[in-house]
Amino acid sequence: MRGVRIQNAAGFLFILPGLLGFTIFYLWPFIISVGYSFMSRPVGGSFVGLQNYIQLLQSPAYRLGLWNTILFIGLSVPFNMVLSLMIAMMINKTGAYRPLFILIFLIPLVIPSGSMVFFWQQLFANHGIINGLLVGMGFGRINWLNSGYARLVILVIFVWKNLGFNMVLFLAGLSNIPKEYYEAAYVDGAGARVTLLRITLPCLLPTTIIVLLMSVINSFKVFREVYLLMGGYPHESVYMLQHFMNNNFFSLNYQRLTTATTLLALVMAALTLGLFKLERKVLHV
Repeated sequence: MRGVRIQNAAGFLFILPGLLGFTIFYLWPFIISVGYSFMSRPVGGSFVGLQNYIQLLQSPAYRLGLWNTILFIGLSVPFNMVLSLMIAMMINKTGAYRPLFILIFLIPLVIPSGSMVFFWQQLFANHGIINGLLVGMGFGRINWLNSGYARLVILVIFVWKNLGFNMVLFLAGLSNIPKEYYEAAYVDGAGARVTLLRITLPCLLPTTIIVLLMSVINSFKVFREVYLLMGGYPHESVYMLQHFMNNNFFSLNYQRLTTATTLLALVMAALTLGLFKLERKVLHV
């Protein structure tokens, strides 16, 4: 019993520095920002209840950013998950060349976003590579970065950046599926479609939930590329919640900023808890 207590105390001491850093630099500032969302101003303000939240929901800029963010997540996350699963299933059968393909798809993860901005600008600029090819084929130029096509651009960037990460997670899930399941299915005469629907996808449900959660989180990180490519006020089709919060930070509108941050944190927390609860149910089936 004494040995267990010593081990627990030693473990707590090891995590204490990280816990203190998380509390000081993340948890406590977030608690303060939640308090600001109920005040009329940060210094010497009065309690206004839900007034800041009501005004936030009435803001056209916030509603535009919210809609674009939801739409982008709804388009990019399923597409990226399906594509990464298909590639993972193909790489899983490559045998000797599997490490090489994994390395190729993981390269975008180690390339900083800032160093890729010049490439994306040259690719999608009005006189860039893609428009040069279109003109060469007899088509007109497309304003990729300042039109409705901007949503397609950030979709391409998101998939390029996160495809390898999701693929590795799916590969790990595929490697945990017992081969005996497939052998028994083939003996019973099951085809590729049946094994996919009855074996692969059900066994990948826990992995799929983790990939879904990570994809939603990573979809918010695409703001870096959008901001570097198109600035703080891009075309309205790619104006995200992060643009709204970033612009309110520069304008020192802390009430609106903290209110939007609190709402986003609550939604992400609810989504995370819901997915983890679903995962536990799946694992206990």
